[in-house]
This record gives sequence, C-alpha cells and structure tokens, in this order.
Amino acid sequence: MKADWKLKQEIYHRLHTDHDDDLNNVDIKLVEGYDIVAHAVRHFNSKVDEWIYPSKSYFVAICYARWLAEDYGDRPLEYLNDHSLLYGNDPYFKTYEEDAPTYMMILQRVGWDFDETKGMVPDVRKYYQAECGL
Repeated sequence: MKADWKLKQEIYHRLHTDHDDDLNNVDIKLVEGYDIVAHAVRHFNSKVDEWIYPSKSYFVAICYARWLAEDYGDRPLEYLNDHSLLYGNDPYFKTYEEDAPTYMMILQRVGWDFDETKGMVPDVRKYYQAECGL
C-alpha cells in the first residue's frame, strides 16, 4: 500500500529524535542558480563533506522518489510532488511542481537509474531504509 511508507516514516521519527543530519547542528553552505544543479549532481558522484543546500535537498528528494516508486509503486514524480516526502525536516525542499526546471536539469545529468554505489547515494540509502522500515 502506497501510504505505508508515510506511516513507517512517522513511526521512525517518533522513535528517533536525534539525527546526524540535523540542520540545526551543522554549518550550511547556501548556493544559488546553476550551482544548485552542479552541487546536486556532485552528490550523486562524489563524497561531499559539506552541507550544501538546497542542492542536498534536491539530491535526497530524487533518491527517495526513485526508491519509493520502486518499493511502493507509482511514478517517482508523484513522490517528488509530495510536500511530506522529506518529513518536513528539510526547509530547503521544494516539490517538483515548485521547481521543475531544477529537477529536470539534475535528472538530465544523472537520470532515474543513477548508480547507487557512488557518491553520497549509499549514505542516503541507509537513511531511507531506516525511515521507511525496509
């Protein structure tokens, strides 16, 4: 059932209140314009030791949307349009409808079939599996 992931995510966040990626506890580097796309693509291909936003938000959202589509059905873009995709924990997250051009530029470079062994993808996959109970 498609709504199961939201229930699992809710349970996870009620049981786990401390997170390594809490934005209140890290130094954030903000980027604009094309740099958003460049840094998001970099997250797919390289280890990134900085908290670069909103690039990381786009990167994580694309990962989650792909995996939710694989695990629960529907199309990835349906998940990218869900305001609660990242559980409201990311103030930089925008839905696909709110910023389709940026998502499309990123997806043109990495595609939905991005390599899950490269860059920061394995780290995000661990968070996804913990949150969604998979």
